Amino acid sequence: MYHEKLTKKDVERLQEEIDHRKLVVRKEAIEAVKEARAQGDLSENFEYYAAKRDKNKNESRIRYLERMIKNAEIITDNSREDEVGLNNTVQLYMEEDDETETYKLVTSIRGNSLSGRISTESPLGKAILGHKVGDRVAVKVSDSYTYYVVIRSIENTEDDGSDAIRGF
Repeated sequence: MYHEKLTKKDVERLQEEIDHRKLVVRKEAIEAVKEARAQGDLSENFEYYAAKRDKNKNESRIRYLERMIKNAEIITDNSREDEVGLNNTVQLYMEEDDETETYKLVTSIRGNSLSGRISTESPLGKAILGHKVGDRVAVKVSDSYTYYVVIRSIENTEDDGSDAIRGF
């Protein structure tokens, strides 16, 4: 079974979302279903089906988050101040493209490459983890494809909670 690698802060935020969904969203969803049901004929009642869908979506999200916590492997960032580590923002020179890109290293539940957040479990994240400014690092994507990056800068940023937790 795959264990999600999470920080203690990740687990706390997941639990906060679960609590909110159970105590607030669930009550609102149940009330919406009751109101829609009271409107009469359920066979043609779009509001009823929409309310049921929203209620079920909330329950699915709760189960998903609880499973993530149950199967989590708690990790800590052991990188030194001058090394690439979790929640660091790094500037990388992509040799193949002759471009410089900026990424933040995050846990896999917060990864979103389109938003500049890469997981420490991704090929690029794994490759640069623990390296220093000036290091030329090989990023092995597959047995037949490897590319190189040069670490230009490392900014020690904090996990302020603004990086969204991915959906399911």
